[in-house]
Amino acid sequence: MNTQKQNVMVRGLTLLALVLMIAAYFSPIWWVSLTAPNYPQDAFPDGIRIHFHFNGVFNGCKAVGKGTRMGGETLQADLGEDTERYNPILDKNKDVNKDAKSLDCVHEMNTINHYVGMYPIDTGSPVELRLSKFIFGWFAVMLLGFMATQRKHQLMIMGAGFAAVSVWMVVDQLVMGQLDAFAAHYYHEASTFFNQPEVLLRWKANLMMATKASIAGLMVAMAVILLGVWKIRSFSLLLVLIPAMLPLFFVLDYAGWLWFFGHNLHPWGAFTVKPFMPTVFGEGKVAQFSTYSYPYYGYAMLVGSSMAALLALLLRRKQMREQE
Repeated sequence: MNTQKQNVMVRGLTLLALVLMIAAYFSPIWWVSLTAPNYPQDAFPDGIRIHFHFNGVFNGCKAVGKGTRMGGETLQADLGEDTERYNPILDKNKDVNKDAKSLDCVHEMNTINHYVGMYPIDTGSPVELRLSKFIFGWFAVMLLGFMATQRKHQLMIMGAGFAAVSVWMVVDQLVMGQLDAFAAHYYHEASTFFNQPEVLLRWKANLMMATKASIAGLMVAMAVILLGVWKIRSFSLLLVLIPAMLPLFFVLDYAGWLWFFGHNLHPWGAFTVKPFMPTVFGEGKVAQFSTYSYPYYGYAMLVGSSMAALLALLLRRKQMREQE
């Protein structure tokens, strides 16, 4: 195969990887569902289901017919007088599906987690979720740079792209106040779990400091990549290798936060549960709940992007060896 055909294949595979990666960002990557006797299938056909995206956690419950009720009566029987204190939304006379609207299963799962002393979902991975769009922008610039065959062109593309991502990041998070707004939301979500203002203020300050440090770290990483490509010819292979590792990065981060949630329980939950590792993949059991955790179609896009990127890397590496 001649060099021109190889270049076309490398560019095509890299472009495919880029398109799939961007599509994955806007798609659900993983889904989790809880089922229990007090959540009947007619009200919860998929259980208490949530979808994990790169930029947050979203409701995964489907709309069901008008007049269907949730399993509040069973749960009220389980908890007795504690039901109202721990779960004010569970009203046996309340029609939660009025007008066939979808159930808010993120809120419902937070309520379930509250019973065992678990943090609200929105308090998990606060830095990664806030910066995910900039990380994807960074990876997109790297893939665009990899598509170029001349080092000079790679440096020009990445220099302009990294500068744009850096300005976007600083303006969005610091100048426009998105970081302050999320920190206030984080404080509010955590305060629904327990009321310790001095602890919550410290958490809020740590969140803002960690986010600012991560922004600075991303900018340093961009500078290191530029320097590496400029000085070391084979360093350019990292431009496609790092984005290709996204499926692994996601699973490691996801599993790490599940461990944190399962091992940082507070004793004032309605049920006492020993620290545990929530199910990362497959089926599990916690108290009366069955848990299901599986990748969704966004993760398949991510794996497809990774495979295309790795094929492009192998072709470019073969080219570089032949030229040597």
